[in-house]
Amino acid sequence: MTTNPELTSHKSLIDQFKETRKRTLELVKTLEKDDFVVQTAFFMSPPKWHIGHVSWIYEAILSKIDKNYEFYSKEFSEYLNSYYQQFGVPHDKGLRGIISRPTVDQIFQYFNTINQRVEKFIQSQTLSDKAKKLIIMGFHHECQHQELLVYDLQHLLAEQYRPVRKNEMPKPGNTEQKTIMIKGGLFSLGYNGKEYCYDIELPQHKVYLNDFKIDAYPVTNKEYLKFIDDGGYQTYKHWLSDGWEKVKKNEWKSPMYWEKIDGQWHIRDFLGIRKINPNEPVCHVSFYEAAAYCKWAGKRLPTEAEWEKAACWNEEKQEKTIFPWGNESPSEQNCNLLESYHWGVTEIGSYPSGQSPSGCHQMIGDVWEWTSSEFVGYPGFKTGFDEYNDKWFTNQKVLRGGSFGTPQMSIRGSYRNFFRLDERWLFSGFRCAEDI
Repeated sequence: MTTNPELTSHKSLIDQFKETRKRTLELVKTLEKDDFVVQTAFFMSPPKWHIGHVSWIYEAILSKIDKNYEFYSKEFSEYLNSYYQQFGVPHDKGLRGIISRPTVDQIFQYFNTINQRVEKFIQSQTLSDKAKKLIIMGFHHECQHQELLVYDLQHLLAEQYRPVRKNEMPKPGNTEQKTIMIKGGLFSLGYNGKEYCYDIELPQHKVYLNDFKIDAYPVTNKEYLKFIDDGGYQTYKHWLSDGWEKVKKNEWKSPMYWEKIDGQWHIRDFLGIRKINPNEPVCHVSFYEAAAYCKWAGKRLPTEAEWEKAACWNEEKQEKTIFPWGNESPSEQNCNLLESYHWGVTEIGSYPSGQSPSGCHQMIGDVWEWTSSEFVGYPGFKTGFDEYNDKWFTNQKVLRGGSFGTPQMSIRGSYRNFFRLDERWLFSGFRCAEDI
């Protein structure tokens, strides 16, 4: 991991901690107490659990820094531990919703107690660089769970959720899909900045790419509907074997949250039960669906190195930036992230100021984009926190770019998300690539 020098002071750490915790509370501010305890599927978690877990992880971090640290409660730790064997046997993820104790009130009391403990610890200690990195990792871990919480709120409540803030969608002009030619050669893959990044974004290393083409925009609902109408879900020839088994077993006929009403496709999400908008990026598709569409279209998914080069490499200047638009932090003018408060994907062409030097649009925000790359450590990988990322180096694919549920502080062009190939409750889409 690397750390921004600006985050070395106690005040900066505390300010960022408070801001992160405030954003978590805002996401659940309008929930009824009954909402906090419901688990609607094995792959999601009750809001109560998220509120507790993002607090518990700070306890885990403090125990790494201070060997004399005593956890708040053995009972809480057993319930709130996600998968860290080093802290005991984790509770079964699929059964988080059957636990009534600790209660919702107790979890919020715990949340506030941990706030006090973390702030007191930061103020009273001379923190080493390692300690600062671990604490900052806690902020970014909480950002990850804020996004997971948004996924889960959609599955739990959809249009019944009432966000504290909601902004109007941008209104782009007419935009058509096109392909962009990207020159190959040696490319430095991985994080090249000076602020925080995860261990899995390091070390930056050289890879060789052939010339390739990539879509300027994510695949849209209009494009994906052609795949559906052409029998994409009815014929095995487009699908990987495992993917075809998932289609049959789960009776997939469309992306998740799509349903046919009076013969027309609708989607149920935060914005309501509404007709499919043809100009929105397709969302809630698995890797299997993305790969099947690409094969049907005579194309393929990009590798993560191809994606990163298309997003962040300036061929004319021969330089790589942190984001497609440069090194400045994300804003509401150049991408659709959590703080945009749109609560849905925006139409393609909504962020012309966010395009990459190569001419690719909306590579940050809106939908995570599946790549063909396996999630493994980069050559020379060194773990920054045991069991955090490296234990998942198998049976997962890399996604890039962030979504409308991703907090601004936790995304960059080199960020590597990862999920299993059949998962689709996340805000996931894709764009196609082609060999030349």
